[in-house]
Amino acid sequence: MTGGPVLRGENVVLRPATIDDVPKFAAIIARPEVARWWGSPFTAADIAADGEVVFAIEVDGHVAGLVQYFEENEPDYRHAGIDIVLAPAHQGRGLGADALRTLARHLFQDRGHHRLTIDPAADNARAIASYAKVGFRPVGVMRQYERGRDGTWHDGLLMDLLRGELR
Repeated sequence: MTGGPVLRGENVVLRPATIDDVPKFAAIIARPEVARWWGSPFTAADIAADGEVVFAIEVDGHVAGLVQYFEENEPDYRHAGIDIVLAPAHQGRGLGADALRTLARHLFQDRGHHRLTIDPAADNARAIASYAKVGFRPVGVMRQYERGRDGTWHDGLLMDLLRGELR
């Protein structure tokens, strides 16, 4: 499911993804330094996945990556989960944190969530540090959480962010 507003951060613009973005996303995710952290290749089915909202992350008018969310709308468990990926050329510049802050504000203010989750690979120290800058805190390790492209199971780190913790 795509759609939604255009969201503006300090240095990024998050715009609803379109089918035309799929080749760009797929190329970013196919890069070895990205693919090791992102499970399966990105396809057109991912942009239309039921219940997920996908945004292209634009920097200076160019696609730098994607950020997506899903919502758990069961009233007693309501929250949103986020995934993000940036092209290697855009990493290490604070753009991922900017994109996460921008989406988090939208999810808290416009979508009414009180809690967000993100689940990087447990050994992805760079991503974990970036998410912590935004205010995400480790909750716990999810053992053998995700199958990697190498076919083996890898641990994930569940992190969450409450409305008042956004930095």
